[in-house]
Amino acid sequence: MSGVWVFNKGVVRLVENPNSERKVLIHSASNEIITSYTVLEHKLSTLGWERYYDDPDLLQFHKRSTVHLISLPKDFNRFRSMHMYDIVVKNKNYFEVRDM
Repeated sequence: MSGVWVFNKGVVRLVENPNSERKVLIHSASNEIITSYTVLEHKLSTLGWERYYDDPDLLQFHKRSTVHLISLPKDFNRFRSMHMYDIVVKNKNYFEVRDM
């Protein structure tokens, strides 16, 4: 495991690849990089997520069997690692975030 140990306010944690700025969302089963919302919507729909059209400024997905809601910026260029990790947390074993 490579990285840098960071000490902040009494807590030590390992930061992997601290100089890596770009992250990508990967669909684990196909090892495919998610390059657009069209691709993401297809992958999410196969997992039972449905498009939610309540807010015109956001792209949202809801899964009926849960209380989870995925909210993404309308513009894919504003899709950041925090959005990626939200998808990963709500879809364990189906997506992962990697450094590019």
